[in-house]
Amino acid sequence: MKSLTIIQTIAKIGRILSKIIEICCIVSFCICIVNLITCAALNGEPFKLGGVTILSMLESRAQMNLPTVVAYFAVGAAFSAAYAVLGKKAETYFKNELADETPFTLRGANELMRLGILTAAVSVGTAILCAIGVAAASHFVPEIQEISFEEYSAVGVGLAMIMLSLFCRCGAEQLEEKAAIPEPPAQQENEI
Repeated sequence: MKSLTIIQTIAKIGRILSKIIEICCIVSFCICIVNLITCAALNGEPFKLGGVTILSMLESRAQMNLPTVVAYFAVGAAFSAAYAVLGKKAETYFKNELADETPFTLRGANELMRLGILTAAVSVGTAILCAIGVAAASHFVPEIQEISFEEYSAVGVGLAMIMLSLFCRCGAEQLEEKAAIPEPPAQQENEI
């Protein structure tokens, strides 16, 4: 079956990419935390690099002040942690799918459904928590500029996974029904 071979190749690639995404998110989380600690340690004091302060570069090029940069690092850390967890869950799904050698199993369909729900829920939940956190911080530090959370949403990906899981479930149920129907015995020719 050529199609199944292609699906399994895509699953192998998906497993590798999920691991890469997980590792990149962990690294991103660590970088955001280090930057948060650095900003707290500097306490508004400019850090100079070749006679130019990093803060002045941020303010002129990115048009952000220090409180906004800190807020972005906090948001980045939260989303990096959330997507690292999703990357691990996706890697587990692909590993199990490769072990089953087909996506058309009830276990695989249930796992993909769970992954889709998690992807949508974690994406929206993290965005809501970050929006609440930034709004609360803006109350105490009014210099924080508005932060958009639109680009962080993976609801569409989660919904696509849910829909795909229904196709996989349908295929698994049809395979089970086909396996349950006994094959008719081979007709023997009567010899006279």
